[in-house]
Amino acid sequence: MFQRSFIFSKIMAHLQGEERAQYVQNMFARVADRYDLMNRLMTGGQDLKWRRVVIDWAALPTNGRLLDIATGTGDIALEALNRDPSLQAVGGDFTVEMMQAGKRIPEREPIQWVGSDTLALPFPNTHFDAVTSGFLMRNVIDVRGAFEEQMRVLKPGGKVVVLESSPPKDNLLRPFIMIHLNYVIPTLGRLITGEADAYSYLPDSTQQFTDPDTLADIMRDVGYEDVKYRMFMFGTVAIHVGTKPK
Repeated sequence: MFQRSFIFSKIMAHLQGEERAQYVQNMFARVADRYDLMNRLMTGGQDLKWRRVVIDWAALPTNGRLLDIATGTGDIALEALNRDPSLQAVGGDFTVEMMQAGKRIPEREPIQWVGSDTLALPFPNTHFDAVTSGFLMRNVIDVRGAFEEQMRVLKPGGKVVVLESSPPKDNLLRPFIMIHLNYVIPTLGRLITGEADAYSYLPDSTQQFTDPDTLADIMRDVGYEDVKYRMFMFGTVAIHVGTKPK
């Protein structure tokens, strides 16, 4: 398993730009049907709690508009609709197979599914009251550009809320977290989906991604106000929120 993960990391290190984006898109397409199950197993069900916090922080008004970008199978959009059925919840993703998997779940029928590239969103300016995302930013080739596009489609005063994994901190828990990331998750991925490589990508991309403070600084630099974040799961997951200036 270690040798396989090492080889996979070497492959990903050589993929940049559109080539990397295409690789990630194909990878998510292969695991779409078991994606929700793997999320529950990997996090012990904690991902459901995180999505509730995302919608709390989105602070959507009645009859508001939500864009959940990189929606996958629509978990975050569904949480919003469960809170307030009056919402217009748009789920956008560049992996069609993920959205198709979500469409097959009857309770997610109210979600409006739209094929979307996070760096070129197919929506007008100042259209949404909130833009949310779950585990998107570590996959994009231009984090700042993604935040700029999200700000473009946000109404003034609207919220952007980002659920994302974070590099493990250097503390006493780090060895145990690294075992979970590098061995437990790829093994689960192989057993549940038959795609160990896809779940070797998770720890690899997590460890290479920026830390929460730097991500918050990028948001402020783009122009978001009142930026803050909260950590979960022993510091390996963060939720960031920022507000578009009025």
